[in-house]
Amino acid sequence: MGIEYYYIIIGILVLFAIFDLVVGVTNDAVNFLNSSIGSKAAPFLTIMIIASLGIRAGVTFSGGMMEVARKGIFHPEFFTMPELLTIFLAVMITDILLLDLFNTHGLPTSTTVSIVFELLGAAVALSVIKIVASSNPGLALWDYINTAKALAIVGGILLSIVVAFFSGALMQFISRLIFTFDYKERLNKYGAVWGGIAMTSITFFILVKGSKGATFMDAQTIGWIKANSLTIMAGIFATSAIIFQTMLSIFKINILKPIVLVGTFALAMAFAANDLVNFIGVPLAGLTAFQNALASVDPFNATMDALGKKVQSQTGIMLLAGTIMVITLWLSKKAKTVTETEISLGQQDEGMERFESVWLSRRIVNLFDGLFNSVKNMAPKALRASIAARVTPVSPTTHVNHKEKPSFDLVRASVNLMVASAVVSFATSLKLPLSTTYVTFMVAMGSSFSDQAWGRESAVYRVTGVLTVIGGWFMTAFIAFVVAFIFANIIYYLGAPGIVGLIIFAGFMIWRNKRKHDGKEKDKEEINIFHLKKVDNFSESVTDTFDHLAYLLKGIRESFDITFDALFEEDLEKLRQERTRVKHFQKGTNIIIANIFKVLRLLQKEDNQVSYNYYQIIRRLQKLSDGHRDTVIRSTMHVANRHKGLLDVQIKELQEIKKVILYIFLGVETALGKKEIVDCRDIGKQFHYLRELVDDFNANQIERIRDDSSKTRLSIMFYAISGNCVMMAKQNVKLLEIFNEAFALDDPRTTC
Repeated sequence: MGIEYYYIIIGILVLFAIFDLVVGVTNDAVNFLNSSIGSKAAPFLTIMIIASLGIRAGVTFSGGMMEVARKGIFHPEFFTMPELLTIFLAVMITDILLLDLFNTHGLPTSTTVSIVFELLGAAVALSVIKIVASSNPGLALWDYINTAKALAIVGGILLSIVVAFFSGALMQFISRLIFTFDYKERLNKYGAVWGGIAMTSITFFILVKGSKGATFMDAQTIGWIKANSLTIMAGIFATSAIIFQTMLSIFKINILKPIVLVGTFALAMAFAANDLVNFIGVPLAGLTAFQNALASVDPFNATMDALGKKVQSQTGIMLLAGTIMVITLWLSKKAKTVTETEISLGQQDEGMERFESVWLSRRIVNLFDGLFNSVKNMAPKALRASIAARVTPVSPTTHVNHKEKPSFDLVRASVNLMVASAVVSFATSLKLPLSTTYVTFMVAMGSSFSDQAWGRESAVYRVTGVLTVIGGWFMTAFIAFVVAFIFANIIYYLGAPGIVGLIIFAGFMIWRNKRKHDGKEKDKEEINIFHLKKVDNFSESVTDTFDHLAYLLKGIRESFDITFDALFEEDLEKLRQERTRVKHFQKGTNIIIANIFKVLRLLQKEDNQVSYNYYQIIRRLQKLSDGHRDTVIRSTMHVANRHKGLLDVQIKELQEIKKVILYIFLGVETALGKKEIVDCRDIGKQFHYLRELVDDFNANQIERIRDDSSKTRLSIMFYAISGNCVMMAKQNVKLLEIFNEAFALDDPRTTC
C-alpha cells in the first residue's frame, strides 16, 4: 500500500486520541473528585473549577511519561513503521471499547492497566507474526518485548493496591487518634501543623519529584529545584502553617476545606501528569514513528530505532489534550456514575447498598472480625478503652437533609487526597505509569475501613463492592491483552477492510453502551424519588410515605402489564428486562420501609394506632414486592426454559384476571398519589369479583389437568400467578384502608 494509506491511519489515530481522552477522563474523574464531593468540602461548581485547573497544570508535567508508549512495553528497533502503526491502531480501538464498557457499568477501572496490556497484547501479536514469518529467526518473543520494564510496571501496579490500602488505613487511624470524629476543638490546636504537613507532602511530590517530567522546565531549573528541595519544603511548611493558623485564629475558617480543595487540585494534577500517556501516548508514538519513517530512505522497511531515544514532548499538544479532558469532565454523565460507585462504598453512615453480599465477602468479613477480636483481647483494657474513645464514630446530634449531608467528613477527605497524591506523584517521578484508579480507590477504601465505615450492617456489601471493582481490574488486563491481540491480527492480515470493520464494530458497541447507560439512568431516576434520609418532620413523613407508595404501585402495575403480555407472546427479551427491573422495585420497597422505621423512632409510645398502621404498611409492602417478584421470575424462567406456552383458554382467563388486578392497582395508586377519595367500596367489589373469578378459573384448570391438556409445569405456573394476583389485590385493599384512616376521611366511600 502507498504512503497515503498510512496518512489515513495517522488521522484515525489522532481522532481516536480525542475519543480516548473522553472515555478515559470519564473513567478517571472519580480519582480526584470523590474526596471533595463525598465530603462536600465546597459547592460542586467550585470543586469542578479547581479540578479543571489541576488537569490543565498536570498535563505539562507528563512529558517523561510519554516514553512508556514508545519503548516501555516493546523494543521499537525491531519493528517497522507499518508494524508499529498496526500495534498502535489495535491498541486505540481496544482501549476505547474497554473503557466505555466499564464506564457504562459505573465501575472505575485502570486506564494504565488497560493501555499496558493492550500494548503488550498487540506487540506480542506482531512479534509472533514476525517470528512465524522467520523475518529474523535469531530473535525470540522475549527479545521483541521489553520484559524487564513491563514486569516492573505490572509489579508496581499490583504493589500499589496493597501499599495504597494500608497507607490510607494507617494514616486515617493516626489522623483519627489526633482529631477524633468530633474534630473541631482539636483542629484549633493542631490544625496548622497538620495543614503544613499536608501541604508540604503534596507539594514535595508534585513539584520536586514531578518536575523531571515537566515540558516547560529546562535541565538547569530542574537541577536547582532538586538541589534546594529541603529548603523549598521547609519554606512551604512554615508558610502553610502560618497561613492556616491565621485562618483558624482570626478568620475562624475550617482549614480542612482549603486543604481538601488544594488536595483535589494536586490529585487532578497528578492524574493528568501520570495518565495522559494512557490517552495520547500511543497516537503521539505513532505520529513520531511515521515522521521518522518519512525521513528515511525506505519508509516501509526502516526500523524505528529513533523511538528508543528521548523525545521532548510539545507543551502545546499537552495543553490541547488538557482542554479536551476538562470539557469532558464537565459534560460527561458517565463520569458521575463512576464517581457514585466509589463514594457509596466509602460512605460513613448506613444506607442503601449498591452491591449484594456474596460468600467470599462473608468469609473475608468473618475472618477479619475474628482476627481483630483476637488482637483486641490481647491489648490491655485501659489502652483499648482509650483508643476506642478517640476512633469510635459519633452520631450527629442534629438531623441533616440527605442531599446536604456529606458521605464522610473532611478529616478523611484530606487523608485520601494527601496519601493518594503523594503515592501517584512519586510513581510519576520514577516514570512508572502507576494506576491512579487503583491508588485512589484503595486509599479511599483503606481510610473508610479504618474509620469503621464498614460496620456490621454494611461490611459484607462494601467488601463485595471492593471485590467487584478489583475483579474488574484483573478482567481489564485479561480482556485488554486478548482483544488487542485479536485486533492486531485482523488489521495486519485484512488491512483496510479489517480497519473499517473494526471501526464500525466499535461505533456499534459505543452506541449500544450509551443506550444501556441511558436505560440505567432512567431506572435510577425512578428509584431516586425514595430518599433515604433522616426524618425530622412527622406530618410531612406521612404524606411522603403515601407519595412513595403511589409511585411504587405505579411501577409494579406497569411491570405487571408488560409481564403478562410478554408471557402470552413468549417474549423472552421483555421478560428478562422486567426481571432486571425487579431489583429496582425491591430497592424502592426497602427504602420506603427504611424511612418508615425512621418515622417510628419519632413516634411517641402513646401513638399506638399510628404505629400499628405503619407496621401494616411494611407487611403489605413486603407481600406486594414478593408477589410481583415471584410472578416475573416464574414467567421468565418458564419461557427461558422453552416449556410449552399457555393454552389459548388459559391466556383468555389470565387476561380477565389481568384486567381486574390492574384496575385495582390504578385505583389505589390514584388515591395515594393525588390524596383524593376513590370509592373504596368499588375497589372492594372488584377484589371480591377477582376472588370469584380465580376460583372459577381454578376449577377449569382442574378439568384441564384431568384431561391432560395442561402439563404439570404449566399448571403450577397458572395457579401461582392467579394466586399472586389475589394476594396482591388484597394488599392493595389493605393499603387503601390504611390511607383512609391516616387522613381521617369521614366519607361512606372510605369503607372497603
